[in-house]
Amino acid sequence: MAEPLKAMYNESFLRAFIDIVKRAYPSFPGETFVRLSLGAGWDELELKGRMRRITESLGATLPADYEQALDVLEAIADECRGFPYLIFPDFVEVYGLEHWERSVSALAKFTRMSSSEFAVRPFLKKDQQRMMAQMYEWSQHPNEHIRRLASEGCRPRLPWADALPALKRDPSPIWPILEQLKADPSEYVRRSVANNLNDISKDHPEQVRSIAQAWIGHNEHTDWVIRHACRGLLRAADPETMALFGIVPQPDIEVTEWSVNPLAVEIGGATEFRYELLAPQGESVKLRIELAVLFPRSTGKSYRKLFKLSEKTVSGGSALQGGRRFSFADLSTRRHYPGIHRLTLVVNGQEVASVEVELYEGAQPSDSDAKRTGGGSGTR
Repeated sequence: MAEPLKAMYNESFLRAFIDIVKRAYPSFPGETFVRLSLGAGWDELELKGRMRRITESLGATLPADYEQALDVLEAIADECRGFPYLIFPDFVEVYGLEHWERSVSALAKFTRMSSSEFAVRPFLKKDQQRMMAQMYEWSQHPNEHIRRLASEGCRPRLPWADALPALKRDPSPIWPILEQLKADPSEYVRRSVANNLNDISKDHPEQVRSIAQAWIGHNEHTDWVIRHACRGLLRAADPETMALFGIVPQPDIEVTEWSVNPLAVEIGGATEFRYELLAPQGESVKLRIELAVLFPRSTGKSYRKLFKLSEKTVSGGSALQGGRRFSFADLSTRRHYPGIHRLTLVVNGQEVASVEVELYEGAQPSDSDAKRTGGGSGTR
């Protein structure tokens, strides 16, 4: 099993970091820093908890004056690159809110080495107008990491971060930044723009549809942004969004094969499915094929998740085949529970065939139906 990400913060990391800090601050009390960091409850702390513990330990061992402490971190920043050094912008988040100009400058510096996307959010909550003006300025910066921060930092639903309720309610302050970056030469930046738009689409789908309609067809970079941004609306089979990309209902599609084997799977195992579709006679059609899985929760309720399988244009009357292995192994983002899981083949937003798979743990169910393998049934 892969080592958890939090394990990157360990005593070896801390002791190597002491050596770096002492180059800029020779009197740094390294042993105190390690003792504070690895203090009570360290083993139980998750990733962000460990990060914050290290930040607070730095706060206790660097110079008491915030700007002097920041001098030390800025002096060694070029040697401290990558994900583990999110502790640098986290230090600014914890101790720098009352030192606006110096802190904002430091966040721009630190984001080039790791990322300040989480640390800017308390500044947004403290003074949204001022911080959004700063982020618009960043959106014009020559460095791609700083331009990305302009978009990533104001995502209303940034994963692992506190939500931004004001921007969830009214995303209009974000539009000038995304407009500035919609055709950015850096894919790294464009991906952030798309993810920001996808966040907004969950609360304001009509606004994202309007933006997509206005932006599409003018620049290949922007077209990619729009498509990636609209992935949530496409999964929801939003008719207007699907039509924007040439995906329209195909009521005459014929399912000539839909097989799923086995139909009883132990948690951690997998099943395999195959499908064949026959396009209606006539002109070529674009087919977006997805697998919808209805997962039961531990509460007895269930939720539906879509997995994209294929999207291509096929000539009228031609067949399209495909298949895949579907795993029921637990993930960090999804835990599986025993019970009936419905697997449904979806074409252009329409359910065309489905089957039930029983997931079990421990001994296999004795019911003969649960042990069978075979095909599913069409829904039309």
